[in-house]
Amino acid sequence: MRASTRTSLALLAVPTALVGVAACGARPSAGAATPTPSTATAERATPSFPSGWRFKTGEVATEGAQAMVVSNSRQASEAGVEILRAGGNAVDAAVAVGFALAVTWPEAGNIGGGGFMLMRMANGQTAAVDYREMGPGAASRDMYLDGNGQRTNKSTLGHLASGVPGAVAGMAQALRERGTMSLAQVMAPAIRLARDGFVVDSALAQSIAGTRCNFLKTGGEAVFCPGGTPMAAGARLVQADLGRTLQAIADMGPDAFYRGWIADSLVAEMARGGGIITKADLAAYRAEGRTVIRSAYRGHTLLTMPPVSSGGATITLTANILAADGAAPAFGTAAWTHLLGSAYQRAFAERNVSLGDPAFVKVPLEKFTSPDAGARWRRGIDMARATPTSALETRTMNDGDNTTHYSVVDAMGNAVSTTTTLNGSWGAKVWVRGAGFMLNNEMDDFATAPGKPNMFGLVEGEQNAVQPRKRMLSSMSPSIVLDPAGRLLLVVGAAGGPTIITGTSQVIFNVIDHRMSLADAMRAPRIHHQALPDSLTYEDGGLSAEQLSALTGMGHRLRRTSALVNVNAIMRGPRGGWQGVSEPRRPLTNGAVGY
Repeated sequence: MRASTRTSLALLAVPTALVGVAACGARPSAGAATPTPSTATAERATPSFPSGWRFKTGEVATEGAQAMVVSNSRQASEAGVEILRAGGNAVDAAVAVGFALAVTWPEAGNIGGGGFMLMRMANGQTAAVDYREMGPGAASRDMYLDGNGQRTNKSTLGHLASGVPGAVAGMAQALRERGTMSLAQVMAPAIRLARDGFVVDSALAQSIAGTRCNFLKTGGEAVFCPGGTPMAAGARLVQADLGRTLQAIADMGPDAFYRGWIADSLVAEMARGGGIITKADLAAYRAEGRTVIRSAYRGHTLLTMPPVSSGGATITLTANILAADGAAPAFGTAAWTHLLGSAYQRAFAERNVSLGDPAFVKVPLEKFTSPDAGARWRRGIDMARATPTSALETRTMNDGDNTTHYSVVDAMGNAVSTTTTLNGSWGAKVWVRGAGFMLNNEMDDFATAPGKPNMFGLVEGEQNAVQPRKRMLSSMSPSIVLDPAGRLLLVVGAAGGPTIITGTSQVIFNVIDHRMSLADAMRAPRIHHQALPDSLTYEDGGLSAEQLSALTGMGHRLRRTSALVNVNAIMRGPRGGWQGVSEPRRPLTNGAVGY
């Protein structure tokens, strides 16, 4: 039976709530910015990048007249296109890409972690599946603290760092509810890539070399570092154990992972290393259907992921802050950078004290989705001075880049935005022997010591403290944007810890506010502010000397970094069809494939 006729746990019958600055298509209020015309009809504007910036404007995107898949792995994107050409829809292709990434992008693509999938079907229906990892049944609030109450590294490294994986359950649920093919059909490309092998590209070779083979001593070294030497670009990588695992899932469904011999292998690995995930934890895991956050921004519609992802709520609040005071300042000015950074600072301050697993804490989503809340925060922004985070009106604070995102659009206009993760690079550095995959270190995304920073510097409160069977707060931000006519415009998301939120939204703002092409929107310099640490991060060469001087004069504490965020996006082309751009800051692989 085709997915369009099924009853979906992910909201076939439940309409998404419209929140934000104005109802989509409504006339803007006095003083508000005029909605930007559709990308298909609007003239794109060429931005001005600083003279020292690494990218130039005017580059072209990969084009596909009918469909597009964009990921960090070309082989995985090709697996998605293979399924589309065979008659599958975007959900079928997205699941194919997800399993293929477990083979071709093992540092982040995974079956040992979790993620979020956001879907917008061609008939206008939306759905979201939350397959975030959760705390094992034996988890406890202070399990990562030493005798002096200080954080240890056990939430980031080793067997205790892993939450119960959700990827297999979530992808299978999305396929069952919205796909048109069987699990065996969509997993066939991944199984072939694992069993027959594929040629290692430069990006994967660099990632393997970066491990120095030090954390693969439980069996993974034989796969990625045969003879103690990291696999080089051009070598063929065969993963027989992973192929056997994927075949079992294809044959028997998620039960093979959560109740069968794969579960036995995972639990045996836990026992070897002092981990606490049990077969009961695995058997109890369920993916959850969630209500999509639907908001409006300058006449466009934003579809974003709700908690336990923090991405959609934080992007929505940022957009409400920006939209509360008319048109945006020009791109490349200190005024735009100051306003955007200040909006992020306030949205993260609210995020860090308000959001958590809705099954365990009351989540005040209206603080993020209400236009009035955005306007209140906007009134507090002094356009001449930076505000210290300590002065913001929130409750007291002590109350990766190994994530990967992929976007899919099919010939019918169905769209899927998926972000999946192991958290840190190669996860917990724990290899499941005999099953051929890495485990996540997502337990660090809890507030393992409330009021103290985690591995990404985020300072969160008790609402995100460790509890059994609780899902840890995430920054993953799979997003879909509709133009003012209600047509699909953008499918976008990112990898990079909390910078996922800022990177994803800046591509959106670049397209809507600054009318950039997708290629320019992806190459434009990025900034980041997450409230604490209280600093505005910018990319080397991304701000001109004049901007740096002006921002310093405003009181911003500036932090320079080499690059921010790994984004993958699709946009409707100006003459129809689709444009795809994989992250230009990772130039070794072009993961955009269309036809």
